[in-house]
Amino acid sequence: MQGLIPRHVLRTVRNRAPCRGFASDKTPNRTALYEFHQKQGGKLVDFAGYWLPVQYSDQSIIKSHLYTREVGSIFDVSHMLQTYLRGKDVISCFESICTADVKGLRNGTGTLTVFTNSSGGILDDLIVNRVAEDVLYVVSNASRKEVDMANINDAVASFRAKGKDVAVEFLSSDEQSLLAVQGPMAVATLQKLCTKDLSRLFFMNSTTDSIAGVDDCRITRCGYTGEDGVEISIPSAKATDIATALLDPAMGKLKLAGLGARDSLRVEAGLCLYGNDIDETTTPVEANLLWLVAKARRAENNFPGSDKINAQIKNGVTRRRVGFKMDCGAAPARQHVDIYNNEQQKVGEITSGCPSPCLQQNIAMGYIREEYKKPGTEITLKVRDKHYHSGVVKMPFVATHYYQPPK
Repeated sequence: MQGLIPRHVLRTVRNRAPCRGFASDKTPNRTALYEFHQKQGGKLVDFAGYWLPVQYSDQSIIKSHLYTREVGSIFDVSHMLQTYLRGKDVISCFESICTADVKGLRNGTGTLTVFTNSSGGILDDLIVNRVAEDVLYVVSNASRKEVDMANINDAVASFRAKGKDVAVEFLSSDEQSLLAVQGPMAVATLQKLCTKDLSRLFFMNSTTDSIAGVDDCRITRCGYTGEDGVEISIPSAKATDIATALLDPAMGKLKLAGLGARDSLRVEAGLCLYGNDIDETTTPVEANLLWLVAKARRAENNFPGSDKINAQIKNGVTRRRVGFKMDCGAAPARQHVDIYNNEQQKVGEITSGCPSPCLQQNIAMGYIREEYKKPGTEITLKVRDKHYHSGVVKMPFVATHYYQPPK
């Protein structure tokens, strides 16, 4: 029913681990936009230890999803962990815990990467931006704040004990907020509030500028929807002012969106949610994220779990993350739904799924035995003791529109 919160979104929100360290274990923390969300009709829920809107009263989740794809939306993602690392040894320090070729990045560019453990499992997925030779800016998941902070602190302490020059600064949401502005009109609207020309700011590029007269804002061309857009790191004291300016009809036609639309948008884009699609027991090879393990790093073989990952690259794996489209009329497949072959043998499990507003059919992703990973393979999904026909497909389910430099 339109206007109601889908059960799978509520389950996803309720199942997220509470954030520790920055937020109370008992009472959810508030982002700088808490009262703003209330005034705008946001339906707030506890997500990763923060009160965040799952949707707004002016739009159903489906309409908000489609509006993001067609026009553009603003998401409050201030719960995520923002970190600066500084020092002349900062690049080698950070490479000691992730799979990215940070040395190979140009200043002002970034990449998606993963922290790995000694078994090659994924501790978290995150974006690292090389601001300068001695400065990195990192954004990682809210539900993994405690793990990420410990991982980074350990690496920094290890390097400092060897006399290396590196320091870390974790930004509190009380000090710095993060907004994701996504959709076809996102950057055009932001451009009216900036001084720099954003037409040369390509996907995974980052810069600083003033926004609506507010200095010291960081703009990174990226997002979690598959659409063109940016994430903007802004002083929390000015978060409401900047959000209000972005919503001004004179600037564009952007609307606010919440966790419900954010989840279905990322599934359509084939993007992973930590704790659902990736965790400490899955490797980048199994997760079909090998592109996150830079070739230079594979050759160096010096990041956590590199022996295991390189062995999987050479010898293969037994399971793989793939996408599924279900036949018309089939029930939606959510996390933990079992996957069966034509002989009714269990061959995998769904990790994320939802009705696709754009495709108007149910889609899902999950892990399946390696011999069934080929697109076109027919399988069935067991939903509430009933089997529904489905097939393996390539992801993303909906074409992405990242703003790439001309070829």
